[in-house]
Parts: sequence; C-alpha cells; structure tokens
Amino acid sequence: MSSDRSTWKIKSSRTANQAHNPIRAIVDQLKLNPNVTKSLISLSIGDPTIFGNFNVDPSINEAVAKQLNSYQANGYPPADGTLQARKAIAEANSVPSAPLAPSDVILANGCSGALEMCVNVLCNEGTNILLPRPGFSLYASLAATRFVEAKYYNLLPEKNWEADVAQMESLIDEKTSAILVNNPSNPCGSVYSREHLEAILKVAEKYHVPIISDEIYCDLVFEGNHFFPMATLTSTVPILAVGGLAKKWLVPGWRVGWIMIHDRNGVFAEINQGLHQLAQIILGPNSLIQAAIPDILEKTPASFFESTIQQLQDNVKLSVEALTPIDGLVPVNPQGAMYMMVGIEIEKFKDIENDVQFSAKLLDEENVVCLPGECFNYPNFIRLVITANRGRLEEAYQRINEFCARHRK
Repeated sequence: MSSDRSTWKIKSSRTANQAHNPIRAIVDQLKLNPNVTKSLISLSIGDPTIFGNFNVDPSINEAVAKQLNSYQANGYPPADGTLQARKAIAEANSVPSAPLAPSDVILANGCSGALEMCVNVLCNEGTNILLPRPGFSLYASLAATRFVEAKYYNLLPEKNWEADVAQMESLIDEKTSAILVNNPSNPCGSVYSREHLEAILKVAEKYHVPIISDEIYCDLVFEGNHFFPMATLTSTVPILAVGGLAKKWLVPGWRVGWIMIHDRNGVFAEINQGLHQLAQIILGPNSLIQAAIPDILEKTPASFFESTIQQLQDNVKLSVEALTPIDGLVPVNPQGAMYMMVGIEIEKFKDIENDVQFSAKLLDEENVVCLPGECFNYPNFIRLVITANRGRLEEAYQRINEFCARHRK
C-alpha cells in the first residue's frame, strides 16, 4: 500500500474549493454596532415576504392545501417534473411565436437550480460564458464551480442599464458557450425594450451562441414598460429561459423553478437530452408544490399581480423622490423587478473611499443595511431592495440623508 494512505489526508474537492459567494465575502465586513439604538432596517435581501406587506393570494394557499389533503402528492415525482406541472407551465408560456410542449419544460429546485442546470448542460471546463455587469452574483459562482471563465459585458446606467452590445460582441470567441441575459434585472430593476433584446439576439445569431434568459421577474414591470420573453423575438436563436414561482407569486421559499427549452430548429437536441439527464440527479423539486402548479397558474387572479406591481410602483416613486435630492447619491429609476441601484459620488464625501465603506459605515451608524455594488461586480453603487413598507422606507431614507450630510465635504 502506498505511504500516502498511512495517515488521514482528506482534502476538499476542486469543485468545493471553487464554490464562492462573493456577496458573503463583502457582507461579512458589514458588522452590526451594538451601541446603535435605532431599529435595524434591512434593504439588502431580495425576499419580498420578510416585511409582511407582500403576501400570497389566498387562492395559492388553497391550491397547495388541496394537494396536501389529497394525499396524492407525497411520493417521488418524475425526475423532470410531473406531466401536469410541465403541461401547465408550457400552456401558460406558449405563444404562436414561441410554442412550448410539456417535453420542453423541466422543473428545477428553484430558479437558482434551473440556472445551475443550464450552465451545467451548456458549459464545459475551459469554455467561457458572457455575464452581465452588474449582475446577480450566483451567475459567476455557478461558472466557477464548472471551471468556466466568466467574461463580463457592461450594463450602462445612463441608458437604464441596457447592455453595451458592441462590447458584448467583442468578448465572443471560439470558446464562448452561452450569453446570459437577465430581464427584468437583479440588481438593476431594468426592463429591456423589444429593440434592445433584438440587438442582443442579432449578436447571438451572428456567432451561433445560445442564450440563457433569466426571466424570474417576468411581468413585474412598471407603467410605461413591457416585458418581452426573449424567445418570442427570434425563430433562430436557441434559448433556455428560466423562471419560477419565487418572485411573481411571492413564494421564494417554495423552491420551484423551471427551464423552458426554446429550439425551433433542432440545434438543442443534445441539450434537451442532457437537461433531462441532469434532472435525474435530484429527482425534481418539491412534489406538493409541483402538484399545485396547474391551479396556481390558472386560478391566481389578475388583481393579485396588479396589487403587487402597484405597491412596488408606489415604493419606486417614494424612493426616487426621497433619494434624488440627497447630494452625493444618484438613483437610477427602476423599470421593474424589486430593486434600485443608486450611484455614489465618492468625490463628494470626506471620509468614504468606496461603496463597501459607504455600506459598512451606514450600517454602523444608522443600522440600515444595503448591498454595496461590489457584490454585483459594479463598484461605487449600492443596491436597495424596495419591498419594505412605506414607513420603513421613509425611515431608512431619512437615515441615509442624515448619514450623507454628516460625511459630505
């Protein structure tokens, strides 16, 4: 026997060593100050349920209770999801310009799980994937665990966070395996126009690069904007669109997401098969919620979605009106989703050098939590979650105003 087996030498795998959440490395620097008597206001977590002002519609709970009481949804579901759930998702999202069959839908453990499957099926070690900057940090983490290079295309705040399409195109090479597009956007709150999405699709078609379209915030758009599912705008570019119940239905903890395979020319044949094979690893998400999906998609009243959007719009209006007059801050008006990016004019502050320091001092002095832009690979911005109730937002913005006044030159 080799001498290498003579003692305990157990090392973490390459994959585990690559697993890294960049938000944690930054957030761990943000420490609560026990001497601050003001109540904690967290505008950092993208969970609409934590303040109690965004709740599911009763019909959604009824759909789950129905399945719970049936005793029929307690076993292992099929690996790629129950036929009833996949059929309901296909019917709810199918349009003539982008038809879907149940076999084009795969259920996943939340939208994060759906994204992981998409990266795993499209990307081999040594390839690269194009990601938005700023962008949700999970994208880079998923690439890293597959030993896939993340190449970042810039989003432009002066253009409501549209992608710099020319710069995106310049990043593509023979090793590019996919372009990831997030619309509506976390962290930006942007909603892309038809023309802008078509410009991205034109690049993808030119270089024959498939798209992963993260549409978890689908339809959460504000007045004057419109959400276009990316697959409805092309008949040639293959797209893996991901979504789920988390945001639109306000149930992130239920952990049910899905992949919709848009492939009208048969170029995703191996990808389709590969996704079904990957699904066998975890045997699909929660069986109870899967069983409730047909009723949830069919019976949730339009008034529920309208109420959610109206409350978000009211919070956007309040946020813009409160933050715009603060010297040193430049809010970018969101068009959808649940977030707002706010620029920091660092040169106007006497003792703040960057966004991480801004966030750390704001927490230390005012007990207000926001995420620095560095979490999203975009320094000298902060991201605010706009789902708190009106009173908490007003209080948070008043504290931010006082904080900025104290630190301005």
